[in-house]
Parts: sequence; C-alpha cells; structure tokens
Amino acid sequence: MKCSERFIEYVLFFCAFAAVLAVMAIIFFIFREGLPIMIKEGFSSFVTGTEWSPLSGKYGILSMIAGSIQITLGAIVIGVPIGLASAVYLAEIADKQITRVVRPGIELLAGIPSVVYGFFGLSVLVPFIRNNFSGNGFSVMAGSIILAIMILPTIINISETSIRSVPEEYKSGSLALGASHWQTIYRVILPAAKSGILASVILGMGRAIGETMAVIMVTGNVPKIAKSIFDPVRTLTGNIAIEMGYAAGDHRLALFATGVVLFMIIMLLNSIATIFARKVGDMK
Repeated sequence: MKCSERFIEYVLFFCAFAAVLAVMAIIFFIFREGLPIMIKEGFSSFVTGTEWSPLSGKYGILSMIAGSIQITLGAIVIGVPIGLASAVYLAEIADKQITRVVRPGIELLAGIPSVVYGFFGLSVLVPFIRNNFSGNGFSVMAGSIILAIMILPTIINISETSIRSVPEEYKSGSLALGASHWQTIYRVILPAAKSGILASVILGMGRAIGETMAVIMVTGNVPKIAKSIFDPVRTLTGNIAIEMGYAAGDHRLALFATGVVLFMIIMLLNSIATIFARKVGDMK
C-alpha cells in the first residue's frame, strides 16, 4: 500500500514539475535568442527607440510598446465597467433562471477563437469607425473594443467569485442597519471584494496585451506611436506574428527580444495579480 501511494506521489510530482520545466524551457529559449541583440543594440536604445526598420538595421520597439499599452488601456476602460456591472448583477441581483441563461453565454465568449473576433471587427467595427469617424477604420479604437469583448469572461468570472466570497455577515449587518440593497452592494460588498476585482482587471490586462490575431486584423499594424484613438497602431505581439515568417539574422533576434520584453510585462502583471489573490485569501 505504501509503495503504491509513493508511486502516485512521484507521478503527481512529475506532472507538477513538468509544468514548471516547460515554463523554464520557454524562458531559457526566448532569452537565449533575444538577449544577444538587446546587448548589441543596447537595452535602452532597443526599448526607447522609435524607429523600426529591419532593412536599415534599426530596431526600436517603443512604438509597439506604446501601441500595446494604448489598446490594453482602451480595452480596460471599456471592458471593466461592463464586466463589473455584469458580475454584480449575476452575484447579487439575477435569479437562478436568468443566471442559467447568461452564464453559458459568458463562457461561450471565452471559447470563441480570436480569429472570429477579428473577422467581426474587420466586418463590423472597422467599417463603422471609417464611416462615422476619422481615419480608415483600422485603429486603436477598433482594437480596444475587440479586446474589451474578449476580456469580459475573465473580469466577470473572477469578480463574481470575489463578490460571492464576501462573508454573508457583512451583507446582513448592513441591511440590519437600514441600508438598501444597492447601498450594501456599493458601500460594503464591493469594497470587501476589491482585491479580487483588481486581480480580475490585471489578469484581463494580461489577456489583452498578449492577444495577437484579432489585434492584427483590426489595428492597421503601422509601427508608429498613435496620436489619436482613430490612428492605426502595431502591438508587440502583432509585430512578432507579422514578421517572424520572413525574418533572418538580427531581424529574427530582434523579434525574439520583443518577445522578451512582452514576457517581462506579462510576468509583472501576473505577479501583481497573485499578490491581490493572496489578499483575497487573507480576507477570507
């Protein structure tokens, strides 16, 4: 019996270690390919350079960093209020029949391939922006709207879980003191669940900044810093996906270095989300 239990423990340990090993292998490969060009060009000039011209040997990714940040922030501004309102509705207001209809729809949003979102943006959003605003439609605004829709499942699910995890005594005490249901939600439940809600926002940012296909299809992919939300832009992920197929030499290494910067940004966001998640656990 002890031998069989120890064997199971070894199997489970191997499975857990395999995941860690895969992450370590990815980190090693990306940094091995990307660091040489960053050292050659200089980390500062590589990150702060505004001109991306591989044929001229100029590798500045500031415009792509700015593009990723602009689109991600736009997605957060649009998606967070909708996602948080949906989470509050599902956790505190909706009855079971409505929840049974709405929740599968939210889960379906998470399962739709990103290229389908891209087709929707290309067929609906881009022409709408072109016909009603300035520019040709391929813009920061189009990318932000698409990403806002894509991050809704992350924000809604985590926020709803955090709201439901607030002790029932908080709500009962507020209602007993004469507060209305809405006042209880706004002044008691949401503040108590703020760590989980912030974690959902940060994870949504990670989801948005790492998206590739849908963004490529609606942003125009121009490696310049956008001065307006209706200007075209290129993201870090889009830059890698577009040029990796024909890149060679330093150009190819520069794309790996772009992946290094993207990896560092996402790791930072995940670390912040983990800290907030621990605060939620401490609250419980």
